[in-house]
Amino acid sequence: MTGLLSRVMSQAVIDPATNPATLPLRDAHLPEAPGWWPPPMGWWLVAIAVALMLLILLLWRRHARRRRIAAEALFDATVDAAPSEVARIAAMSELLRRAARRRDPSADRLQGADWLHFLDEGPRARGAATFADVGGVLLDGGFRREVDASAVAALRPVARARFVALMRGAPRRWRLPRLRRRA
Repeated sequence: MTGLLSRVMSQAVIDPATNPATLPLRDAHLPEAPGWWPPPMGWWLVAIAVALMLLILLLWRRHARRRRIAAEALFDATVDAAPSEVARIAAMSELLRRAARRRDPSADRLQGADWLHFLDEGPRARGAATFADVGGVLLDGGFRREVDASAVAALRPVARARFVALMRGAPRRWRLPRLRRRA
């Protein structure tokens, strides 16, 4: 069969217009690479996702800053509204116990050294005073007749920083209300 085909091909007349050797053909060319603009749809989606994440981060930081400022203002207003140094210490203690309940619902029941140790937990600035240093007046200052103004002045920035940190911390654990059984 191959012999027959080669004989027919050799006897065939090749038209000069269809002869591959005489045709003005060029090599195959690839199309141009796509330009960088406009990007494909997937890159638009990635850009939108990144922009949304940045927006959420900025809004979250702004919200956190406003909460910090509000906590500082609450602390300052409450302590400044107290009429005496003893009342200021009592107000600081009350604010710290309320804020501690946000972190641990049983923290407001701590007493003495356990309460001061709880307040000292968590991050603080290097070289900052601790409640172990200035917290003695916090424990019994609200029950004294008179308190030294310098002790209150030393306690205030430590208590304020810890109050803000506790208010910024973990929110109160939500629990379902217990159902009361009827007797």
